Amino acid sequence: MTHPAIAPGNIAVITGAALGIGRALAQRFAAEGMRVALLDVDVEHMNAARDEIAGETLAILCDVGEIEALEHARDRIGEAWGPQSSGAPSVLVNNAVTRIGRGFDASLEDWHRAIEINLFGVINGVRAFLPAMQAADQPGLIINTGSKQGITNPPGHPVYNMAKAAVKSYTEGLEHHLRQNPDRKVSAHLLVPGWTTTGLNEHKSGAWLPGQVVDYMIDALADDRFYIICPDGETDEAEDRARILWGAEDITESRPPLSRWDPEWEEVFARQKRR
Repeated sequence: MTHPAIAPGNIAVITGAALGIGRALAQRFAAEGMRVALLDVDVEHMNAARDEIAGETLAILCDVGEIEALEHARDRIGEAWGPQSSGAPSVLVNNAVTRIGRGFDASLEDWHRAIEINLFGVINGVRAFLPAMQAADQPGLIINTGSKQGITNPPGHPVYNMAKAAVKSYTEGLEHHLRQNPDRKVSAHLLVPGWTTTGLNEHKSGAWLPGQVVDYMIDALADDRFYIICPDGETDEAEDRARILWGAEDITESRPPLSRWDPEWEEVFARQKRR
């Protein structure tokens, strides 16, 4: 079984659709008989993804950091697939991402660009498409791609972690807001992949392939799960639970932040995890 929004003839819009999870999502939704709009800044790989998909597709150059680009994409979809759609997808996946910038000394330009893509890309996608989705009066899904780094906040990439933590907070608030409407048709969900082979990276043992993430997500959506936290070949659901709980307990137990990586606490965490 699948969520009722995932149905033949419905529209799926995917940002960051040229490679990785976005491309696998496009392939899966097309296989379900949906019309698929692929949005990306990587024209070459986006067009290649479109060409390998059997079915109705659009490939639209789109910088998700710009609200005007997403509004243009919405209008293009409405023009291509008829006024009855008004550019309204039944599935919107805000998946575009950049890992630009690393440490605290990364350039301010990198910080701004990372926030534009990783956070405002999500906000802009919702702003552009949600009103039409609600007006369409049909089951709808908004799926925002988060990250475990936005939950457990491991040291090493504060730019990315901060943006993904904000995506988690934003999506939680959005779903709560949507849930207040007793007649609501649209729901929001947070997709949190595990270790996944994405982009043009070489696949390594232990990582999941993008298609595995998509399969896991489809099953979770059928169960109406908000938090879709994917395991992988190295980290199972119990391990994820232990890591998430430990991070939350840094607050409730007055430990130092990120204590899991602190020499004073890492063995305590390891012992607790083995219980």
